[in-house]
Amino acid sequence: MSSTTTATPAEQTGAHTDEAAALIGGARERIDALDDRIIGLVQERMAVSAVIQEARIISGGRRVNLSRETAVLSHYRDALGKPGTALAMTLLELCRGRV
Repeated sequence: MSSTTTATPAEQTGAHTDEAAALIGGARERIDALDDRIIGLVQERMAVSAVIQEARIISGGRRVNLSRETAVLSHYRDALGKPGTALAMTLLELCRGRV
């Protein structure tokens, strides 16, 4: 038979006190909720991007508009610094695929 041990909240969070563990647990729940919202927004962005790409292609244009992508990259970099550029690149890839 195997014995099952349950980790204490402090052990689960890496905190050294129950008070800190409670704070961390609550903050992690908030982060999980924010992550769910972010994922939903990314999925919405992907759907809108697909509409734009389809309209552009049907009208005889290219699937990707590089000047628009450059503007998106700049916007994220200006708002979030260098890591913002990587985030924007990931969003662009999710929305239009690899170029």
